[in-house]
Amino acid sequence: MTRPEAVILGSGTSNGVPMLGYEYPPGYLDDPKNHRTRSSLALIGPTGNLLVDCSPELRLQATRENLTRFEAVLITHTHADHVMGMDDLRSLCVLTRRPVTVYTLPQYQGDIRRIYPYAFVDLHPEGIEVPRFDLRDVPETLEVGGLTLRIFTVMHGTVPVVAFRVNGFAYLTDVNLIPPSAEALLQGLDVLVMDAVRYRPHPNHFHFDQAVEVAQRLGAKTTYFTHLSHDYDHTKTDATLPPGIRLAYDGLRIPV
Repeated sequence: MTRPEAVILGSGTSNGVPMLGYEYPPGYLDDPKNHRTRSSLALIGPTGNLLVDCSPELRLQATRENLTRFEAVLITHTHADHVMGMDDLRSLCVLTRRPVTVYTLPQYQGDIRRIYPYAFVDLHPEGIEVPRFDLRDVPETLEVGGLTLRIFTVMHGTVPVVAFRVNGFAYLTDVNLIPPSAEALLQGLDVLVMDAVRYRPHPNHFHFDQAVEVAQRLGAKTTYFTHLSHDYDHTKTDATLPPGIRLAYDGLRIPV
């Protein structure tokens, strides 16, 4: 039986790192951990895998980690960096001959239909393959791949974002406010993965100082910061972080 784990498929902010058009200091890009694809996660369960968000680099992320099947997909919200890789799910539909199950909040299902209208149209010429999505409301308790996820929402500016806890692991991408009801579910964690987009304040994300304060208040044994901009030079920054706090990186694997 597969040992449950979380795989950080992408640890970068919406621009990714390196960012298009930006010139980096000598040596910065020599560190592979400073190469960050857009934020997404895979949960590897005893009986199947859950994909959390579909970044524009989804195909590259999944093939890099040798992930060939997903039992379902969880979309946290429909900003471009979290959904523009959904077309890559087409090949899974071709292989299985059935739609991909996609869980998300009801208000985001309309966005997915608008972005990918061809995934919901039956009349295509013979030989044309398209992705197919079975959109479902995400329940408070989600059973996928032999894992049980407790679903809740946090705020990303004015946008609600799906977050979850599974066993002693929790994942909060794109967040600048954790409601009290959600914070109550984040006690006694072994590992927290949480947004810390940059050093200077941001209206819709935790910046570094906020993220450190929240991480220390929640008290997980280990907190990994994700959704990271090029503000962070991985090795140098990691060496200066408070005890129990680390930077996530693409390909990081965490026992769940």
